[in-house]
Amino acid sequence: MPVEIERKFLVETSGWRQGAGVRICQGYLNRDPQRTVRVRLAGNKAFLTIKGPSTGAVRREFEYEIPVLHAAALFELCDGPVIEKIRYLVPSGSLVWEVDEFLGENHGLVLAEIELESEDQAFERPPWLGREVTHDPRYFNANLCTHPFSHWEEVGPHRKAPV
Repeated sequence: MPVEIERKFLVETSGWRQGAGVRICQGYLNRDPQRTVRVRLAGNKAFLTIKGPSTGAVRREFEYEIPVLHAAALFELCDGPVIEKIRYLVPSGSLVWEVDEFLGENHGLVLAEIELESEDQAFERPPWLGREVTHDPRYFNANLCTHPFSHWEEVGPHRKAPV
């Protein structure tokens, strides 16, 4: 079975910035924590992704490339607004980080994700990496579409706008 082992962190400085990113638009056909179904347009490619519930940093993930025209039609069926972000691939050590700079109502939020081979895999923390938010549901993309970062009322380190 295909699985995703992913850890997610806030980004604290702009030291990660390099190269051009890819614009991503994604919406959710189902945002149930037991099974999320997402449609994504990334550059000129489109994907349908089904994810199971998380157990720690691990969950089942099934991703299929679909025609761009199908993605456009599926966006009309989404439950809630579409998330927009620019994704940058940032090499660090032997791994590549995906850094997402959010747009729209999530502007000001920058998250870094790393996909690992195992939950306990060691990795080098780049100097621009902040606090881990892997288990904080506020930072799940499925939640950010209906509870955007710009609407959060709490104050604290998680609201610090990365540069």
